[in-house]
Amino acid sequence: MRSDTAEEGGRTPYWIAPAAVLGGFAAALIFQVIVALIGSGSGASTAHQTPAMNNADNYLLDLSFIGSALYFTTVTGSRRRLEFGYRRIPWITGVAAVLAGAGAYFLVSAAYSAIFKLHGTDRLPHGLGVHHTGWAIVLAVYVCAVAPMAEEFFFRGFLFGVLRRMPITVAGRSLGPWVAAAVVGVLFGLAHFSSAQPEFLIPLGFLGFILCIVRWRTGSLYPCMVLHSLNNSVAFLVNECRTMHG
Repeated sequence: MRSDTAEEGGRTPYWIAPAAVLGGFAAALIFQVIVALIGSGSGASTAHQTPAMNNADNYLLDLSFIGSALYFTTVTGSRRRLEFGYRRIPWITGVAAVLAGAGAYFLVSAAYSAIFKLHGTDRLPHGLGVHHTGWAIVLAVYVCAVAPMAEEFFFRGFLFGVLRRMPITVAGRSLGPWVAAAVVGVLFGLAHFSSAQPEFLIPLGFLGFILCIVRWRTGSLYPCMVLHSLNNSVAFLVNECRTMHG
């Protein structure tokens, strides 16, 4: 594996990272209000949203953060310099990175679960329509494909791409990428606060950290998307099995 050095040229202002986070939240809130107004106008309850409303919120949430990242990188002229990690790499490098990342995450999460006696995973909210075949398919596409691609673009392609250039050195060694990976990992865990129980946020944060390291060491976002998609797919299948037999 190699580190990504081709993106080092030029300056990208660090302030666009928190600005894009705030911008994404603001846009998502506006979309939620619009969805709620459309739903209430159709006779739905805003207190108990329909699967259509909840799934629309999910898709628009990801769209909000992608749009925010693209906006700030465009207005600051940083879009070409960042590249976001859409770079082809040898397949053996990608496979090795996915296996290494998956192994590290499995070992740490298994140890964490054993220490704190956690069992199973969260059930998917009923409001997403998991019991209805049509909405279950929509949700599966989101969880297993759309969310991994969108979240990897924002967290690893954009946020980590900006923050890893922070000039942090200790004993002459650059720690910018490691600090950035830790920060992005924490933000990644917190981003799942509404969809995961609190005790699962730490393993999710560690997964976010691992994905940053994969992005850094391979120079590509594609292995991150694959690993993220595999993790979500397994979690989705487990939840579906528990729902059917619960």
